Amino acid sequence: MGQRSVELAAHAGGRHRRRLWAAFGLLAVFMVVEALTAWLTGSLALLSDAAHLFTDVLGIGMALAAINVDRAAAGRPGRRGPGTQRTFGLYRVEVLAALANAVLLGGVTIYVLIEAIRRLATPQEVEAGPMLVVAVAGLLANIVAFALLRGGARESLNVRGAYLEVLGDLVASAGVIVAAVIIWLTDWWYADPLIAVAVALFILPRTWALGRVAVLVLVQAAPSHVDVEDVQRTLAAVPGVADVHDLHVWTLTSGMDVASAHLSIERSGDLSPVLTAARAVLRDEYGIEHATLQVEPVAAAGDCQHARW
Repeated sequence: MGQRSVELAAHAGGRHRRRLWAAFGLLAVFMVVEALTAWLTGSLALLSDAAHLFTDVLGIGMALAAINVDRAAAGRPGRRGPGTQRTFGLYRVEVLAALANAVLLGGVTIYVLIEAIRRLATPQEVEAGPMLVVAVAGLLANIVAFALLRGGARESLNVRGAYLEVLGDLVASAGVIVAAVIIWLTDWWYADPLIAVAVALFILPRTWALGRVAVLVLVQAAPSHVDVEDVQRTLAAVPGVADVHDLHVWTLTSGMDVASAHLSIERSGDLSPVLTAARAVLRDEYGIEHATLQVEPVAAAGDCQHARW
């Protein structure tokens, strides 16, 4: 999230952070309540909804962590200098948390699917009363969290992600309520595993996408929206640049893409304007605000030391 987190913190003056903390606390409490009730009542639908609620809690937690790290760094800019070991700060903590989230949630979702298939063959009695009460309370909690996150979703990528996840959880909670009502009125136990499967299938693609993005960031792959060959052509077209090599583009954390490259220039006196133009192109056309560019005269390009890996 990067600079957007700093802008959010400065612009809102703590208002959005307080709302984030309120949504985080509210959803965390109901996540635990739903998980315990699912265990006590035997409801798979409620367990799958609690798992989906976990993604909301972690998403908001990552947004809060990113904002706090960025604010601390903004207040102490020297802490990321060459005198520290963490020269890129703690931005990757967000990515590691996202990967852990995907692995854990994927495991719970697969368990729910396997157990639901087993219960479709042999239906299990579920206590509909407590299930219905907790599902309704969870729906109300999601509505409150949805309202709390609505303002910040316009200003922060991470908050927007959590906001959309809460929106999806509203649908899941409504499904659990439907299952509870059906069981309460008809004793049709199949409603619980069927709704559980529906919620699990709703979660699984999002879990896969989250894990895939986290892995791509950790292996330092180029962002999907950036064509590296196009970046190379664009940099080569900057006036004064004769050649571009050793180009690397990767993502540090969500919303923060970085790049490094070697630029061979035609005349050594063109150093400053070439650097300014190259950085402007990366910023304006690809959203890359942090770029490390090494310039070298064309005559010395053959002497450039390339990494052996």
